[in-house]
Amino acid sequence: MYLTDEHRELQRTVRNFVQQEINPYIPEWEAAGAFPIRELFRKLGDLGLLGISKPTEYGGLGLDFSYETVFLEELGAAHCGGVPLSIAVQTSMSTPALANFASDALKEEFLAPAVRGDMIASIAVSEPGAGSDVAGVKTQAVADGDDYIVNGSKMWITNAPNADFFCTLVNTGPGKPHRNKSLLVIPANTPGVRVGEKLKKLGMRSSETAPVFFDDVRVPQRFRIGNEGDGFLLQMLQFQEERLAGAALTIKGLENCVSTTIDYVRERHAFDAPLLDNQAIHFSLAEMQTEVECLRALTWQAVEAYVRGEDVTTLASMAKLKAGRLSRSIPDQCLQFWGGMGYIEETSINRAYRDSRLTAIGGGADEVMLGIICKLMGILPGRRKTGA
Repeated sequence: MYLTDEHRELQRTVRNFVQQEINPYIPEWEAAGAFPIRELFRKLGDLGLLGISKPTEYGGLGLDFSYETVFLEELGAAHCGGVPLSIAVQTSMSTPALANFASDALKEEFLAPAVRGDMIASIAVSEPGAGSDVAGVKTQAVADGDDYIVNGSKMWITNAPNADFFCTLVNTGPGKPHRNKSLLVIPANTPGVRVGEKLKKLGMRSSETAPVFFDDVRVPQRFRIGNEGDGFLLQMLQFQEERLAGAALTIKGLENCVSTTIDYVRERHAFDAPLLDNQAIHFSLAEMQTEVECLRALTWQAVEAYVRGEDVTTLASMAKLKAGRLSRSIPDQCLQFWGGMGYIEETSINRAYRDSRLTAIGGGADEVMLGIICKLMGILPGRRKTGA
């Protein structure tokens, strides 16, 4: 995709923000298991970076998703995965459906302050028994006059300890699991909402993640996004941006793995020569960089199609799958070249190895992406490809 001067200016703004406002503090935030999310989000909001593709009427910049992708790709250059993940939850996971399908009143109440950085958003879909199986969620919202009464729980919810509201997928009636769900905005301070203890994670340690429990939570029906029963469809549409975001976020981080490894093996000597002189190593690094460029090309192809208004379910799933695969293979191979130093937590490659592992799980596991791609190729057992 051709990047305009406006894209490049945004790129410089985000790059400077990451270098000045995020990277210097990563060691401190990683050790603390948290970062000053409200302070950082307000700084992002002041720059317009939390609403790049959101409507101007609610404080956004009104730009297309290609600008959001520039932002996400540069954000991925942060020296950890947790902070970019928390930011992407705000911009690309919990607010797209709100921006695209909610009422004007709901946008004014929740989207506008999220764009400013005055409210922290979280997406509450996964449950203890329903992670990638979105149709299997059990949380119930029963109509009671002009309200819903919500009961259930959500698991692995990023930003939950600080969230002001949750974009929540619930069952609002009986019937087929793809047609009985709705998306609700549930304010975190509503009586009956409880956030559990923070989860201790392998990686993404600077982002805060916790379970959320709903016990007879009364939510006005006007807090529903779109029509009742359309929740599964709206969440699938929201997943398109989430999966494109997941792919874009990995690109710079993977490049950092390669570039820092090049620097390390150039300085590290074994058998009287730099490790980089070993053909197996420098060929491997060249192969890895080539794979990163393939991911970048696939991601931007999907983004271009998305900007044109096309259904990018296949391409977004492919990009997310490729990002998940490379996020497992590249940090692992690079860590091997670091030897014993790669096994030490304080090294950048160790953190990348831990943080990037989530890419193949969150937002739809690799196996789910493969299932989607197979379905759209018409090669699932018992199915025939239709159309052209």
